Amino acid sequence: MPPAVRFGVNYTPSEGWFHHWLDFDPDSVRADLDSVAALGLDHIRVFPLWPYFQPNRTLIRPRAVDDLVLLVDAAAERGLDVNVDGLQGHVSSFDFLPAWTRTWHRRNLFTDPDVVEAQAAYLRTLAAALAGRPGFLGMTVGNEINQFSAGPHPDPDRASGDAIDAWLTRMLAACEEGAPGRTHLHAEYDATWYQDDMPFTPAQAARLGALTAVHSWVFDGTAQRHGRASVPTEHHAAYLIELSKAWADDPHRPVWLQEVGAPAPLIPAGHAAAFTAATVAHALDCPDLWGITWWCSHDVSRDLGDFPELEYGLGVLTNDRRPKDTAGILSAFARSAALPAPAPRTTALVVPADPAVRSRCAPGGPVYDAFFRLTADRARPTTVLDTRAGDRAHLAARGITEVVTPEQVLPTPPGGTSS
Repeated sequence: MPPAVRFGVNYTPSEGWFHHWLDFDPDSVRADLDSVAALGLDHIRVFPLWPYFQPNRTLIRPRAVDDLVLLVDAAAERGLDVNVDGLQGHVSSFDFLPAWTRTWHRRNLFTDPDVVEAQAAYLRTLAAALAGRPGFLGMTVGNEINQFSAGPHPDPDRASGDAIDAWLTRMLAACEEGAPGRTHLHAEYDATWYQDDMPFTPAQAARLGALTAVHSWVFDGTAQRHGRASVPTEHHAAYLIELSKAWADDPHRPVWLQEVGAPAPLIPAGHAAAFTAATVAHALDCPDLWGITWWCSHDVSRDLGDFPELEYGLGVLTNDRRPKDTAGILSAFARSAALPAPAPRTTALVVPADPAVRSRCAPGGPVYDAFFRLTADRARPTTVLDTRAGDRAHLAARGITEVVTPEQVLPTPPGGTSS
């Protein structure tokens, strides 16, 4: 019997957003956690802001670490396990980087030896402080930190794929040094799967760390192209889950849908519950799913300025902790007594192993379009690398009985073959 799928939320404090670390209020945090636990969820993901915790390269603030421990303990008291993101990094359109990495102290986040050692010390310190806490799941290296490594970031810290390999290996090792045996991982936004020049690669995402994390946001061109209730929009999370499996060496590597949400106006408030229900149901049809963690717990207060408009209303709870319709949907799934284990996905779509052409998997690319054509035809596709498409042992281990290429699925356009 496969383990139960985990259901949780990314915790966005109702008072002060992530700036709450500056004047941490345990009573407010406990009230927030009560409102999350009341939904029947089993975990949260939390975000210490890196510059607040490590304002100087050689200073990790003990008071900030103590506040994080208090939060994790308060969550455990309410039956909520906690994953902690270390290097924030980038959250909700804002960059949070320490002054000792910017402007007059400009140093590459991924290759400068002093910066790398300071990052490792920070992650190791947080992990060690939490290692003995029963509700601590493990560390995520950082939130979508790949966005600092390439465009469209306005000032990227460029690094080679090999350098990122070394950096990720070092950061994950630091987490393990601090809290041996916990579930440590890294997580990037979907440019890892879609952007040709991104040095964070699909192979890294699917092979390094305890499990694979995917972040699904339909404002990547999916909802714009296809509409709010289309097959691609409602199955986008499932697509990323199954796309990630092409690169995994372990045929049953767990995949965590670590971020997914209903962004307005592409998903209007009145349609958010239907989108949530469809997205979760389709994700649950993916074998080896570890869990679903919705973005986010509480709305951002309108008292805070300069957020993109969509960020203010992404919570499943209002800013005064009242549940929305989306909360009811997540709660119903979380409280389901026994969710059936999905059958293997027996049809595999071939994807290129070469990361230099991964844009073929992006919205509008032939892999993407073929996947959703198969999905619309109820084929329940997964994916396989072109370098493994003839590997019978690999296919058998994953339950794959049919392999197809995008060219076999998509119609030939007038005047030539499909690209």
